[in-house]
This record gives sequence, structure tokens and C-alpha cells, in this order.
Amino acid sequence: MLLGNKDKISNGVKKVMVFGTFDIIHPGHLDFFRQAKKYGQKLIVVIGRDSTVKKIKNKLPQNSEKDRQKLAGALRVVDQVVLGNSKDQMKIIRRFKPAVVCLGYDQKAFVKQLKLTYPDLKIVRLKPYKSIFYKSSKLK
Repeated sequence: MLLGNKDKISNGVKKVMVFGTFDIIHPGHLDFFRQAKKYGQKLIVVIGRDSTVKKIKNKLPQNSEKDRQKLAGALRVVDQVVLGNSKDQMKIIRRFKPAVVCLGYDQKAFVKQLKLTYPDLKIVRLKPYKSIFYKSSKLK
């Protein structure tokens, strides 16, 4: 399903979408959200479902999907937080029709599927922020 230009901007608001676990919010995540927000007016954060995180990382996150959703939603830079779909990760894109999807510098899950499903969607890979210090796997 391709997204037409008129679908990408709703009521004059350009939507940007990011995906992730966001288990322990740290300065690297904050920088990631700030970088993403520069690509539009509305930042939508998609929180990976517990079952999806388990499948990708072979372990459950420390915080539940609902807690992770609340934490991300409390951030000023974030406009909307939604839970992903555990069966069809592309469904959320069809629902919200973002103009841009921003990926983390090391994000690999579902990237190929994203590019194949939405070849005309603008996909931007963002830069790391002090990844030597601020990487969730290192902080845990």
C-alpha cells in the first residue's frame, strides 16, 4: 500500500514516526526524539509490544509495554505514543500515514520489510548520541 502525498500531511501537520522498545529512557533516546521531531510537526512514538521485543531481543523488557508507553508519553518532545501491532508491524503506518519514518542508527528490525512495503515513504536514519555511554544494552 503506497502513501499518497495528500495522506502524508493531515490538516497541514507533517507526521514523523519512530519505533522502539524505549525500556529505560536515557539521553540517547531524548536526542533521538529531538532529531526525529525536526522532520515534522507531530512526533508519533510507536512502542514495541512485549511479545515483539521478546521475539527480536530474546528477552522481555524490564518495564511493561504500558509503563514504557506512559514514560515516553510524559516527554514534551513526544506528541503521541501508541503501542505497535504484534502481528503486523506495518499496520501502524497504514493507520497514521506518517510523512517520515526515522530509524535509530543501529535499528535493524523490520527495516527491510518497511522499505519493501512502503518504497515511496521517506525513511531517515538518525545519528547516534554518545553511543559509547547511552545505549540501553550498556545501561542495563
